Amino acid sequence: MQILHLVRAYWAQSRGAAAAEFAFVLMVVVFPLLNVVDFGMYIYQGMELNEAAQVAAQAALATCTYGGPPNYSGPPQLPATVVCTGLSSAETTAAQSTSLGSGVTITSTTENYYCTNSSGSLVTVGTFPNSMPADCSSVVTGSKDLPGDYILITVSYNYTPFFTGVSMTSLLTSPITRTAWMRLS
Repeated sequence: MQILHLVRAYWAQSRGAAAAEFAFVLMVVVFPLLNVVDFGMYIYQGMELNEAAQVAAQAALATCTYGGPPNYSGPPQLPATVVCTGLSSAETTAAQSTSLGSGVTITSTTENYYCTNSSGSLVTVGTFPNSMPADCSSVVTGSKDLPGDYILITVSYNYTPFFTGVSMTSLLTSPITRTAWMRLS
């Protein structure tokens, strides 16, 4: 009987130890898992913000170059940042059409004349509202190409981690900012 009593006492004590070990292991496993979830959401929202910037740039093209909805047949309104009356609302509506919704904000819209240099990079050759240069010879010697009218749209979104108390993603940059280019002409 004495041995049976000792065995029962041992099992009673070991169950508490197992619970303590389980709690410790659970913390070690759950902490990284919560960080993976938050980091995944940060990356996903960054990708959605890329989409929002691109959609806003496409809306600028459609509204100011092709006349806008409903039939996209009006005259071009270029330079867009100067004469296109529907630019701001079209950009905002388009940028907020992603799953991030109204949390997306347009932080800047700039428009300039660019030429492509010999390595394929864009180089600014004129700013609005100044006149467009005659050609791209200032970038590529002897070039007769016309400069392109490009619009650059910057959007941002304030990221908030799901698990603020334990997540390392609170150390990542917020707001998340992305840009998109679009050639208008």
